[in-house]
Amino acid sequence: MKFMQSKLEKVLREHGADLVGYADLSGMLPPEEPYGVSVAVRLPGEVIASIHDGPSRAYFEAYHERNARLNEIVTAGAEYIRECGYNAFAQTTNAVREFGVYRTRMPHKTVAVRAGLGWIGKSALLVTEEYGPAVRISSLLTDTPLQTGTPVTQSRCGKCMLCTRACPGEAIQGREWVPGLEREELFDPLKCRKKARELAAEAIHEEITLCGKCIEICPYTRRYLENTPPYQATTT
Repeated sequence: MKFMQSKLEKVLREHGADLVGYADLSGMLPPEEPYGVSVAVRLPGEVIASIHDGPSRAYFEAYHERNARLNEIVTAGAEYIRECGYNAFAQTTNAVREFGVYRTRMPHKTVAVRAGLGWIGKSALLVTEEYGPAVRISSLLTDTPLQTGTPVTQSRCGKCMLCTRACPGEAIQGREWVPGLEREELFDPLKCRKKARELAAEAIHEEITLCGKCIEICPYTRRYLENTPPYQATTT
């Protein structure tokens, strides 16, 4: 089984995954899908630097390119798992079922946190040590017995309020995440959507929810940018 998991990770990384994690989802899903595989792809440093003053065309294009790449990654992973005789469900953008307000069947962020890839920031985004929230994520569900990571159970945002103060839609409430906290206790998705669509329409003339300020200003993102020359974080 270790060989299969090693080969699965190779498949995922060959298709473009920057981060890969494995989650025990027992009790959270039907018993036929007790494991999750979380994947993340980073946003380029130059793209993040371009959204200091608002959404950019480069960010718009990278956003869609990364989403398409994630679909390819989880689809390839699911296909490999099925070739090995197990079941797998790739949570692509087309396959994910919506229920409630901007929610999914098994949130990608839940899989990522339980896989140990990061924690939930005050912005309600996944924050990783390597790239901060400057990632796009996806996941697949499976019955393959996997060696799973250690779930993250504590926020590392501390007293930082940069994203809260910078949010142009005043959607972030400034609370620190703990497991079980409802998303709406961290931020208001409707306020975020409304303001982000206004900004995108003004800046790039697109009807899309696109802002990125909470990503760009995060100290973990800034650290990632500082380690990605020649693109340096812009001083606020």
